[in-house]
Amino acid sequence: MEKRVIAFDIGNRRIGVAISDPFNSYAMPLETYFRGQSAREDARALARLAEEEGAGRIVCGLPLFADGTRSNQTEATRRFIELLKEETALPVSEADERYTTCLAHGDLRQMGVSAKRDKGKKRVDSLAAAYILESFLALQKEETMSLKEDNNDYEEDENLVELVDEDGNRSNYEHLMTFEYKKEWYVALTPVGDAEEEDEEAELEDDDGDEIAIYHLVGGEDDEHLEAIDDEDLLDELFDEFCRLYEDSEEDEEE
Repeated sequence: MEKRVIAFDIGNRRIGVAISDPFNSYAMPLETYFRGQSAREDARALARLAEEEGAGRIVCGLPLFADGTRSNQTEATRRFIELLKEETALPVSEADERYTTCLAHGDLRQMGVSAKRDKGKKRVDSLAAAYILESFLALQKEETMSLKEDNNDYEEDENLVELVDEDGNRSNYEHLMTFEYKKEWYVALTPVGDAEEEDEEAELEDDDGDEIAIYHLVGGEDDEHLEAIDDEDLLDELFDEFCRLYEDSEEDEEE
């Protein structure tokens, strides 16, 4: 699994927080951080939070005017980012946060939550951080694909992950999808190389004969890991759900 990315939407009173899933495919909002009297202490607390969440990179939203020019808030945010860099050994990136707060307010309205109330105020910042993170992840993926094309080294199986079992054996897989089924989360992988000879009980074949391995994603934010599925009936249901979602995604791409 890749190192996660954590994102901060830095405000004068509150800082929204979001973290990526173990495969850096999507963003999940976390609890909003409320700032204290010392910017240095705030930066130190966020650095500790990034470490506790197992992040390998920090992304901070940078407020800009609609035309892309800087504001006083831009400079204030950059000063805080410099403090954060002094408090962590992790790489810290900046990301354009224009319109992310508007998108977050729109989400809250759809959920029937007022952003002016305390509950909404706590959620809007972390939702904005999730939008910042999703944009960063999408940009990183585009840059990776572009780099591979420039080097004539583009591979179709770009989402490669390495899994380590309890005995320390390593196997390579391509990540196909992370999906929810009956309020539980699962990961669909296809074996690559030597992995094709392992975990035969967890593998099924799609219509093209490609082997699909489905694992249960369990644990909290600090200890997420994959578990094999022993229930064959459940495995069949999950495979059918994966095929349905995969077909829907292909139809969306064609449209």
